[in-house]
Amino acid sequence: MAIAIWYEDGVYKLIEYTLRALKYITETHPSILATRASIHYPLHCPPAPRSSHLIVKTLLIILAKPNKVGCGPLPFKQNCRFTANSSKSMNIHEYQGKAILKSFGVRVQEGIVADTPEEAVTAAQKLKEDLGSSWVVIKAQIHAGGRGKGGGVKLAKNHDQVKEIAGNIIGMQLVTPQTGPEGKKVKKVLVAQDVYYPGESETKEFYMSVLLDRAKGRNIIMYSTEGGMDIEEVAHSTPELIFKEEIDPKVGLQGFQTRKIAFNLGLSGEAFKDMTKFIAALYKAYDATDSSQFEINPVLKTSDNKILAVDAKVNIDDNALYRHPDYAAMRDTDEEDPTEVEASKSNLNYVKLDGNVGCMVNGAGLAMATMDIIKIAGGEPANFLDVGGTANAETVKAGFNIILSDPNVKAILINIFGGIVRCDRVAQGVIDAYKEIGNIPVPIIVRLQGTNAAEAKALIDNSGLKVYSAILLKEAAERVKEVLAL
Repeated sequence: MAIAIWYEDGVYKLIEYTLRALKYITETHPSILATRASIHYPLHCPPAPRSSHLIVKTLLIILAKPNKVGCGPLPFKQNCRFTANSSKSMNIHEYQGKAILKSFGVRVQEGIVADTPEEAVTAAQKLKEDLGSSWVVIKAQIHAGGRGKGGGVKLAKNHDQVKEIAGNIIGMQLVTPQTGPEGKKVKKVLVAQDVYYPGESETKEFYMSVLLDRAKGRNIIMYSTEGGMDIEEVAHSTPELIFKEEIDPKVGLQGFQTRKIAFNLGLSGEAFKDMTKFIAALYKAYDATDSSQFEINPVLKTSDNKILAVDAKVNIDDNALYRHPDYAAMRDTDEEDPTEVEASKSNLNYVKLDGNVGCMVNGAGLAMATMDIIKIAGGEPANFLDVGGTANAETVKAGFNIILSDPNVKAILINIFGGIVRCDRVAQGVIDAYKEIGNIPVPIIVRLQGTNAAEAKALIDNSGLKVYSAILLKEAAERVKEVLAL
């Protein structure tokens, strides 16, 4: 393996995927690294950057062929989680998260999902028959927390109240601290059993989540005695009440750790024993589902000393969904940004922003650098759009349509590095997509660098279309400034 690094005007943070992979190889396969790899740096490497505006021009990883003894790919385990600085996750509803937890032996607050007030009444009747729960809780099902503060969680003491409350919640635009001022429309509710019944002891709410500590590369269980709706305020004002338990990946969660957590939560007797079982089952569910986060707030100790999950926020790693088609089927696109859903259909990584310059780039690092130069030019990026390493006419066309759906876009900057894909092919794709779409009302700047960059520039310049070409990042920034001034 050979690694070559060039610099244009300086450096910005190198792609962490590559560096973490090198670190892994260095630590676990030193002999392979010594015999098969060399790293070449420039003789006059600039100092560490003071600004993210300094751009890496090229980062190439050239994989050598297997050596004579047949050394092939490194033996990563099939279920190995190799996580870089960021990853995407699929959110699911509370009732779906509880179904997953229940399948792994985690006790949950039972409930039935309903799409109409009439279905909610039927669900309440069913819960009374099966569980003896005369009172029920009506809970709005949206992908956001803080539903109780926004009026999306209500207690109903009889069937008339069930119908009234469900009718008020279904169809409402629920605004919470996590939805933004526009809120989210509620299309279904969860009718859940009342678990705060009186008994031999007081009920107690706790907070618990399982997630990856990226800095340490280990899963952790985060927990607190102060569960409930104000956990964010607890974390902000009294962080000493938030505890963390690291899980060694070599041995997994140990029994002494579950007992330590239960002890720190102040439990004893049957509640203590039940909490240790709850924690073990929760961690097993998190690990087996390839999730990026399991958050249970609150975890409830009932009046008869049972431990159960009253809520469930589950995020599943997108990269692992191919192993869990049953979980992938739980995706609710109505809860996602329509433009981002459309982008995912074309395998485009898209995030909408609030600026006026749309950008289409191949590679996440280059996309971030492109947003930097847009700001340098006096604009604001309207989106993050990564078309991947194999951009062609179809992906370019899909990218155009997605960017142009934003009425705030005043210009489009296409910034492609031709490593895997030739620049002239991308240029032809831009031309073909432009002609197929027809009149594009905003100016387009195309910066192509890498293989056949000169040929690509000639194609763009001779196309007769309203497209401005550039080779250097500086040129692209100047072009953006020019078109914004028009």
